[in-house]
Amino acid sequence: MTQSLLIPAFREPKPIEKLFNRFFGFLVGLGIGPQYNYLLQVRGRKSGRIFSSPVNLIEAGGRKYLVAPRGRTQWVRNIEASGELTLKRGSAIHRYRPQAISDAEKLPLLKLYLDSFPGAVQRYFPIAAGSPPEAFRELAGSYPVFELTAI
Repeated sequence: MTQSLLIPAFREPKPIEKLFNRFFGFLVGLGIGPQYNYLLQVRGRKSGRIFSSPVNLIEAGGRKYLVAPRGRTQWVRNIEASGELTLKRGSAIHRYRPQAISDAEKLPLLKLYLDSFPGAVQRYFPIAAGSPPEAFRELAGSYPVFELTAI
């Protein structure tokens, strides 16, 4: 018998995580940090302001993907509303159009994401890094994944 994996739609960061993200985002914006770190910038769907958040980008098959390990975060909702985003790293700024990935197509991408960044994101996944792609089937709907196409 398989137990259903209950995952909240959105996992709110704790105050210390918010502080860390702000500091780390500042460093990534300057170009400091691993090559897969970017500062995501997206226009707010209500305010119109630009919001920033540090993210880990993955590449598979020559394509770039953005995964939301906390679920339907504010940045996910803003991306869905605006239909575009910017990734910044130091002086490099790239604009993209996001395309939501179907749950079935997410399985190998979620595995790649968790296997690539277990120290940073394992706490958001109820299965262990190194699990087979099929292990992500039941929870794929809880993790938005976007394929990025350069504008």
